[in-house]
Amino acid sequence: MASSSSSGRGRVAGTLALRRGSVAASLIPGLPDDVAAVILCLLTFPDQSRLRATSRAWRLLLSVATLLPLRRSLRLPRRHLLCLFPTDPSLASPILLDPAAPTAWWPLPPLPCSPQLYGLANFAALAVGRHLYVLGGSCFDARSFPLGHPSPSAAVYRLDLARGRHSWERLPDMLVPRGSFACASAQTGGVIVAGGGSRHPTFPSNGSRTSSTEWYDAATRSWHVAAAMPRERAECVGFVAHGTGDGGEDEFWVMGGYDGYTTVGGVVPNDLYCRDAVALGLWSGKWREIGSMWEEGERHRLGPVAALSADDGRVTEVYMLDGHDVFRYDFTGNRWLKEATVRRKIPNTEFCGFISVNGELFVLTSSKVPVEGSGSWRQMKEKLALEFQVYNPGTKKWRVLTTHPPVHAPIDFRSAALCTVEL
Repeated sequence: MASSSSSGRGRVAGTLALRRGSVAASLIPGLPDDVAAVILCLLTFPDQSRLRATSRAWRLLLSVATLLPLRRSLRLPRRHLLCLFPTDPSLASPILLDPAAPTAWWPLPPLPCSPQLYGLANFAALAVGRHLYVLGGSCFDARSFPLGHPSPSAAVYRLDLARGRHSWERLPDMLVPRGSFACASAQTGGVIVAGGGSRHPTFPSNGSRTSSTEWYDAATRSWHVAAAMPRERAECVGFVAHGTGDGGEDEFWVMGGYDGYTTVGGVVPNDLYCRDAVALGLWSGKWREIGSMWEEGERHRLGPVAALSADDGRVTEVYMLDGHDVFRYDFTGNRWLKEATVRRKIPNTEFCGFISVNGELFVLTSSKVPVEGSGSWRQMKEKLALEFQVYNPGTKKWRVLTTHPPVHAPIDFRSAALCTVEL
């Protein structure tokens, strides 16, 4: 036990590399550094942010660059923050929330954007390690005609969360502009994307669709072409599944989306949704087609999808929110099996978010609620509330949380983006 404590103190002291003459600085006087490090690592993200100013040792330990590898070396459970993009990220700042402390939100800087471009939606938000990516999307260009038709974007931005001052970095553009596309982190520390289109959720138009696939190599800072999907599809979702291919090959799965249009009365465009999925072998580089995931008439389209990951980051379970029910995907039978029903009914599930955080499933809804104002008059005011219905697949139980994000208008999750960040 003494040797284990000594090695822990040595690891922490080596990580901090702080010296006062020949004596290493103590994190908490009277406690071994390995015990103090565990205590500080287990604090919520808002508490860690406030305590960084306590001392130089605490500032270094609680920095993103030190905290994440230290948590892994101490074999602490992985912990993710929820990152919410309420609307156009060039106009509204993305915000972080620690589910363990749902009352404190942490703002990030807004995305830099050309003054001629506006209304960015259908972009992908994804965290890879300490980097937060924003890729593509559909936007309107004030210099184009007609103004009612959005254009797909190829722009890629990255935010290094380990830096003291957060600022977005412009990366090389994707080879193909796209919005509403499948996206996942690649094994090389980069990103893989597939499909997409140009339709904006508020102003529907036929737009464009693509079957192209490409991946970003973070080491060389360049995009590379991969095999195209068997057919075009947009508004699809993607994730990397471990060992689902032949010989236990890891695969990049693309589910759902639409691949064409028909018209209602010859005027109103109507999407033709896909009931199948395709998977790209990350070693073989070949796509395989997966049949229909549900029967005709069982459901109209694929609902919001959330993937649960193990401690090594590999996807183990995939869930879908369909109406008021949560379904689990059976990889063997290629079917969606009912898992649970939400605790509180949602008037319109198209306006809710669905994401996995720390092994649990979060169903998000926003609305204005009356709150008592401050001052002598105690007038009632309306404030935006964000409700989380949280489902734990292990215990099969629900819990409900309510928080007030620093956002004034209700969040439309058809255009808002969600992702998780490990810090």
